Amino acid sequence: MNEQLEHWLQQEKAQKEILRTGPGAGVITPDQALAMSGLQLMHAMMQGKVHYPPIGDTMDYLLIEAEHGRAVFQGTPSQVHFNPMGSVHGGWFATILDSALACAINASLPKGKSFTTLELKVNMIRALSPKVKRVRAIGQLIHLGSQTATSEARLMGPDGKLYAHATSTCLIFDIRSHS
Repeated sequence: MNEQLEHWLQQEKAQKEILRTGPGAGVITPDQALAMSGLQLMHAMMQGKVHYPPIGDTMDYLLIEAEHGRAVFQGTPSQVHFNPMGSVHGGWFATILDSALACAINASLPKGKSFTTLELKVNMIRALSPKVKRVRAIGQLIHLGSQTATSEARLMGPDGKLYAHATSTCLIFDIRSHS
């Protein structure tokens, strides 16, 4: 096993242990979202203080790193994600990349703001199979405006190979309290 993969697996194990102590997969409330900036909310998820998104369990990936304008998700491509040809379905690529793209934007939003994806463009460069033990989707903010934001992401293997890259445009909006 290469050194990079070993480091990734250690980070994943530590993050999963933290998530096991929290409330688990679920949906945050609008009031929870209103109380924190996007980055604070992502850190609260990573610290097991609020629910993390259930899609991570379904697709076998999780948030590993978050900082202003940047988000990193780590995933395990496996046979349950196969298309009929025996490689990982393009929808899995798109899903993990969409999370990194959107969360790079979310990590830049102030309290009271949220987002939704308007446009997603994915370029798949090479096939994924379970031979690739882990991949990372690394999202980076490009532009943050008052109504829209853009970001880019790369899906990388621990050996430095690029598997896909993507761009996104998100709509920025005010969060409404349901209280």
